[in-house]
Amino acid sequence: MKHTLSATAFALATLASAGAFAQYTGPSAIPVSTVKALQDSGKDDQHAVLRGKIVSSVGHDRYLFSDGTGQMQVKIKGAIWPAQQKVSEATTVELVGEYDKELLGESHFDVKQIRLP
Repeated sequence: MKHTLSATAFALATLASAGAFAQYTGPSAIPVSTVKALQDSGKDDQHAVLRGKIVSSVGHDRYLFSDGTGQMQVKIKGAIWPAQQKVSEATTVELVGEYDKELLGESHFDVKQIRLP
């Protein structure tokens, strides 16, 4: 009985964790943008998708992102990184998130999801 209960608990935990890593990969109503477009005319809390490369870490959940039109700091929390997939400065990524336009200081992009196209 004890063994069956452990197996059931393990199966439920496995199913629950599999759902935690699932992500939608189909079409989106969120427009693809560029760093230059966001920096030139982006609105605070504007939803966008950026395509390019994370070129370096700049400290605590902050990274430098480049898409060929410019560079911008992006904020990526640890739980957002794709499970069991490595991302380096050579990896092309799609970042889904919101532009955080600062009146004072440097604006950045808050990443809600990382896609590996």
